[in-house]
Amino acid sequence: MAIGIKAIEYVLPEKVLTNKELEQIYGDWTAEKILTKTGIASRHVVSEGECASDLAEQAAQKLFNSGVISPEEIDFILLATQSPDYQLPTTACILQDRLGIPQSAGALDFNLGCSAYIYGLAMAKSFINTGIAKNVLLLTSETYTKHIHPLDKSTRTIFGDAAAATLVSEDGHEIGNFDLGTDGSGKDALIIPSGGSRIPRSKATAVEIEDNGSIRSQDNLFMDGTEVFSFTIRVVPESVNNILRKHNLSMEDINLFVFHQANEFMLDFLRKKLRIPKEKFYINMQDTGNTVSSTIPIAFKRAQIEGRIQKGDRVLLCGFGVGLSWGSTIITY
Repeated sequence: MAIGIKAIEYVLPEKVLTNKELEQIYGDWTAEKILTKTGIASRHVVSEGECASDLAEQAAQKLFNSGVISPEEIDFILLATQSPDYQLPTTACILQDRLGIPQSAGALDFNLGCSAYIYGLAMAKSFINTGIAKNVLLLTSETYTKHIHPLDKSTRTIFGDAAAATLVSEDGHEIGNFDLGTDGSGKDALIIPSGGSRIPRSKATAVEIEDNGSIRSQDNLFMDGTEVFSFTIRVVPESVNNILRKHNLSMEDINLFVFHQANEFMLDFLRKKLRIPKEKFYINMQDTGNTVSSTIPIAFKRAQIEGRIQKGDRVLLCGFGVGLSWGSTIITY
């Protein structure tokens, strides 16, 4: 039987931050300008005290409540997050207990962002293929907004918080081969400089600086938008061509393209560069923003609900970003 995606559920925090609210802060950036530049009208953000584990738990419970599987049947938990509850222990271990998943199940976090969903599918498929597990709970949960300075318009207008839960098992929508890649030389393009062993947080790292109209410190998320854009248009077309070649397929054989929902301008540029028809290219981020590792599963689920994916369709998934890192795969529905 095909190893694949059996079900996806996702959750968004209750709190919503609209462009109108941001307009009151930034002044020269109107709500309409933000929408035009990013394709985002609002984003969901966690409240104080709400963590990645809380969102991941809600998404997993939503999956269990759907009746597709019970917690007792899960034998491995994979959690993609760059905002864990603690430096240690592993957040996936905490979720094993909170979700009532058997102690015989394996659990691990992996620290990866925008390409994490593709890497997570690769690991889940490998675990099942090698007999390590039968039912893998792949969780993606991110609270990037906790890392963003309130006056950093370059990131606050883009990112939102969310979590998704994906069940990978032997009787799901078939997961194909993978194209994975890494360019660590671009680490500084998307980074929180302090907080790790290299640069511990201190009074010095908390000093705020003004940069091109935005304010942040070394304790906050920094994104070099120009560098990230250059990286994306360089690696994504190549990754798409690589994954098509690995499946002996052409662009015409793909029914729907679901890319990491970074921002609408970037996605539209990629679509045109790859000559993908609009009707085959899925964009859905106006009310969520860029939710990092959860953008692809949220978009995939919404495409399902909208009837954009039919039995027998091939869906090409591609994630790219922080690391710098990228990955692609093809799902046969």
